This record gives sequence, structure tokens and C-alpha cells, in this order.
Amino acid sequence: MSHALLGHTGAYTKSRTVPVLDVTDTAAVRKTVDEAFAAGRVDVVVSNAGYGLFGAAEEITDAQVDHIIATNLTGSITLIRAALPHLRAQGGGRIVQLSTYGGQVAFPGNSMYHATKWGIEGFAESVAQEVAPFDIGVTIVEPGGARTEFRTGSAQIADPLDAYQDNPAHGFQAMLDPAAPPAPGDPQRMAARIIESVDTEPAPLRIVLGSQALDATLGALRKRIEGFEAQHDLAASTDFPAGE
Repeated sequence: MSHALLGHTGAYTKSRTVPVLDVTDTAAVRKTVDEAFAAGRVDVVVSNAGYGLFGAAEEITDAQVDHIIATNLTGSITLIRAALPHLRAQGGGRIVQLSTYGGQVAFPGNSMYHATKWGIEGFAESVAQEVAPFDIGVTIVEPGGARTEFRTGSAQIADPLDAYQDNPAHGFQAMLDPAAPPAPGDPQRMAARIIESVDTEPAPLRIVLGSQALDATLGALRKRIEGFEAQHDLAASTDFPAGE
């Protein structure tokens, strides 16, 4: 989805007005954020707009690339940047950026989805260090599969090429099969853990939701570390010799 909802604990709630915006519209994002803070203090900003795009990299069109980047990556960046001056001015707050365990783990057939999620995680981790002196906490949320409309409602699929039949890039088809077992994650429990996290001090940089997501993340990180540790001699070979 390229749409987001901005709720408010003050005038917005009383009037039951919840603005809906397209996060790919930079001017609209800034205008809506400014209006939300103008109505009263906003303690927590949640950046959650996004969707999945499945298919081999070669199957994805230029337009599909542009749109998922504008939604999942640029849209989230714009929202956070628009909120930061207000959070600084009020003396602090919390930013919650929804990612996925796919921000740490990569699967075939998800290249552009991973590109946006790995990208927003790097952005958020850097921003977290920049804004900590202003008492602004940043948390990246990495959920696993959950029983939402992600698979069936918002997911987009690239037009397949014959060359990729029986290719690992099409493994996602099993997940999208209506007969497939449901995802293990409970959206209500996940939402509860996210809400609880905003009262945790200091703000956790990352929270992983789902045992399967955590197992997959730990496995991927261990393999990554093993690969790096095997490169000590290679890395050192590119340094100037000591004393030069």
C-alpha cells in the first residue's frame, strides 16, 4: 500500500478525523505531518506504509521498481524527515519504522522488496544516532509472516518470463497459494508488542516479531559473520604496510 493513516490524540481524535495520504506524494506527506503536530503533541510516529513485489529482478518493470521505491523507501524517508523538526521542537518522541525480517534476510524473487527494506533499515539506524541527543528514539520493527492482507491484498506479482519457470525466484508462488498454511504471526499480538516498545527506555533499535523470523535472522547473520571472519587476510592485504 502507498497510503498511510495519521492518528492524533488531540483534536483529530475528538473530531474523529483521520487523514489518509499517499506517501509517494511528498508535498502531501509534509502538509499532513505539519497539520498533525499543529493540532497538538504527537509522541509516536509510526511509518508503516508498504507492500510486497514478487518476481525475478529481470521480470520486474521499470515502473514497478520506481513505485515500490517511492512507497517503501522514499515515502518512509519523507515521513520521518517531515516529523523530525517537530519532535525536536517538542523535546523528544519516538519513531517506529516498520520493516520486516526481510530487512536482514534475503530470498529469491523478492529483490526489490529487500532493496527497499534493507535501505530503510540503514536510513533508520543512521538517523537513530543523529537524533538520540534530542531524546528522540528510533525503533525498527522486523515482523515475520502475519495473518494480514500482505499476501493476498497488497502483494504485486511481476509478469513471469518463460526462462524463470521452475526457478527459485518463483518460490513465492507456494506462499501465495490460497491452500498454503496460514502465516504464524498474530497481527494483534504484534501490534501489542509494538505499542509496548514505545515505553521501553532506551528505545530498542530493533525488535523482531515471530519465532520463525528470529530463527531465520539469526541463521542469516551467523552465515554473514562467518563469511566476514574468513576474510581477515584479504581485508588486510589492501592496507598500506605499517609505517607507510
